[in-house]
Amino acid sequence: MAEPAVPLYGYQRRWFLDKSRFKAGMFARQTGKTFTTSLEVVDDGFTAAVQQRRSPWVILSRGERQAREAMNEGIKPHAKAYGMVFEENEFDWQGETGTHKALEVILPYGNSIMALPANPDTARGFSRNVFLDEFAIHKDSREIWGALFPVISKGWKIRVTSTPKGKGNKFYEIMTSEGDTWSRHIVDIYQAVAEGLPRNVDELRAGLADDELWSQEFELKWLDEASAWLPYDLIFAVEDDAAGDPSRYQGGVCFVGRDIGRRKDLHVIWVWELVGDVLWCRERIEQKGATFLEMDEAFDEIMRRYRVGRACIDQTGMGEKVVEDAQRRYGSAIEGVLFTGPNKLVMATEGKNKFEDRKVRIPEGDLKLRADLHKLRRVSSATGAPRFVAERDDDHADRTWAAFLGIHAASDGASEYAYRPASTAPSSPWARPQDDEDSGLVGNFGFKGKIY
Repeated sequence: MAEPAVPLYGYQRRWFLDKSRFKAGMFARQTGKTFTTSLEVVDDGFTAAVQQRRSPWVILSRGERQAREAMNEGIKPHAKAYGMVFEENEFDWQGETGTHKALEVILPYGNSIMALPANPDTARGFSRNVFLDEFAIHKDSREIWGALFPVISKGWKIRVTSTPKGKGNKFYEIMTSEGDTWSRHIVDIYQAVAEGLPRNVDELRAGLADDELWSQEFELKWLDEASAWLPYDLIFAVEDDAAGDPSRYQGGVCFVGRDIGRRKDLHVIWVWELVGDVLWCRERIEQKGATFLEMDEAFDEIMRRYRVGRACIDQTGMGEKVVEDAQRRYGSAIEGVLFTGPNKLVMATEGKNKFEDRKVRIPEGDLKLRADLHKLRRVSSATGAPRFVAERDDDHADRTWAAFLGIHAASDGASEYAYRPASTAPSSPWARPQDDEDSGLVGNFGFKGKIY
């Protein structure tokens, strides 16, 4: 073996040296699972070239961005460290259901390493060794596995790595199934640090500020999906790289949800744009400890920059005045929603239906949003009526309720507004002409808060 680009820690070396045909690794985040596995892939190609035999690989990643990262941050640096001359290709791979962007590195003796977004189409399209990267968050993981396994059954090797993401996916079954077919490696953050990984565990945990997320992403705990209103497979299925980017606004009608929070909770404004029959998250603003003036300024900017058909605002408690003020400025475009048990059930059901039907798109890779959406639980009360709870940390599923409020805003109003794309984002029809001159706002971002 040639020296890798960087030295390996003990747990990485054990994973690298394990040559089992079926190998699965559950690693804490940022512990080098993709880096180490891509090293094994290159080493296998190097060995095959020396022995003048074929040993091609395909890397199936969560999406095109992750596939590109695996190639640029793993395969190519390792190939260079081995002193191998290689060719690079990038092309559109045509499958049965569509075209997918493919990246390829060709090593000596024609051994090819390809990287593609994972789906059942790409899984069945190759006969070669397979590396499933972050398999727990692949859309349709069971369908991918069903398409893939007949291919690898011909004698190829398979490597599966991920952090856990609930129990509702194929990765959970691989890691917990009985028998010794699979060689399994489990490395949490504490073991990784003990074996040399330079991380400050206490600082990481304090910075993450989410016990559930910490237990999953770093302690590798299988979170209970049974009571989760939105299981992880529903959340991952609607994530998209293009969501959450205000610059992608197409000028269509938007629906806004606004969850009111000030001291303990977040104030969250969520903007959905209706594109065809799909609601795309265009922007999410979060504020904590903001004054009512700052919160209203943030909302006014949203109403100015998007063509808002309807906005639903949490009217409970301190939201009473917020709703009154917004209705005075924007009239019937504003609806106040009291967070009663029946109303929460309606909104939660509407939201879950959109996720199940894949009629929404949310930002990809947003850990706090994932945790927020997943923490909402449906429980039975003493009266038998269902109620929704979320474990409190720094917030109380405020992002989730803002998203559901926006979906609720679209539920009655979507049919009333035709989708009309525009080359530039128009001002809201509810904005007053004098707003730009004397509203007191500073530019487009004259409020204090985070934009997502």
